[in-house]
Amino acid sequence: MPDLFSPLAFGSHTLAHRVVMAPLTRMRAVAPAYAPTDLMVEYYGQRASAGGLIITEATQISEAARGGPDTPGIYTPEQVKGWRRVTQVIHGKGGVVFMQLWHMGRISHSAYQPDGGAPWAPSAIAPQLEVTLPDRTRAPAPTPRAFTTDEIGGLIDSYVAAGKAAMEAGFDGVEIHAANGYLLEQFLQSRTNRRTDRYGGSIENRCRVVIEIAEALAQALGAAKVGIRLSPFGIANDSGEDDPMPLYSHLVGALDKISLAYLHLLEPRASGAGQKDVDHQGMPSAAVLFRPLWNGVLITAGNFKGDTAEAIVAEGHADAVAFGRYFISNPDLPERLRIGAELTPYDRPTFYSPGAKGYTDYPTMGETRC
Repeated sequence: MPDLFSPLAFGSHTLAHRVVMAPLTRMRAVAPAYAPTDLMVEYYGQRASAGGLIITEATQISEAARGGPDTPGIYTPEQVKGWRRVTQVIHGKGGVVFMQLWHMGRISHSAYQPDGGAPWAPSAIAPQLEVTLPDRTRAPAPTPRAFTTDEIGGLIDSYVAAGKAAMEAGFDGVEIHAANGYLLEQFLQSRTNRRTDRYGGSIENRCRVVIEIAEALAQALGAAKVGIRLSPFGIANDSGEDDPMPLYSHLVGALDKISLAYLHLLEPRASGAGQKDVDHQGMPSAAVLFRPLWNGVLITAGNFKGDTAEAIVAEGHADAVAFGRYFISNPDLPERLRIGAELTPYDRPTFYSPGAKGYTDYPTMGETRC
């Protein structure tokens, strides 16, 4: 019976433990380059462990994909160079690292778009929320412009280009971000996809662009270097499908045939956890529901503690557990969980603030910092 600290075969790697660092937006990649800085290299290096998997913060695949202040990209040589420094420090500690590929879709603003136009989405339906502008003020989300059928081919090409750039930067693989109300989930869900072409309407059509991106990246990089993140019951960023099971059962089944490196599921009890502490009650377990449809490695994430993470692995519902907020405040989280040590609480107001405070100043066990 596996446990949280038994080895896990993972693509061409063997992980020494099953405590994964989840993708965590931290907004420390400053303008105008939006490339990893010295501070970001230090941050990831602190959290690397031998045989451990880190999934980086969501990283924009193109300039048009942007939608958040000081979030990194992977579409310029300077960004590739900066990320190479991150992968080198993680590999230097024996870790494995995947980059999460991100397009924010309608959760953006014209202030981010290179042509000053509306952000892009499957359909011209505005989200009912405010977005954060480059100067970190807030404004109502605008009505987006819809991709034409032909433009979707260019979108798929952008994902492949970003994946190849990640390989150039030394990553072990990439994770497709198809969760949390961003572009690819916008294509999946009926509330945000009202298209009448081959990418809209039926469940099969709404899943098509996600499957085509997964297939294109698997062909370009190798399937063992591609994972995907989904939030089947999520409600973040004005998302949510009335009946998620038919949609996501079809999608998971189709993705399973591609033999990707892993499926990463966000548990619904944690939907929206990036904005506030949440624990939605009475929600199903995504890992339990979709494990029977997935034959590869399954990672789950969302409000886990050491004992609950241990249990879901032991019960066979997941192969690994990704931790977010407690990886922020505990750089040595895997070791703390292994020995049952006390966890340092996180400081939410510093999650997205500039600088080292709440970023690189959390101590490891036995260490004190000013």
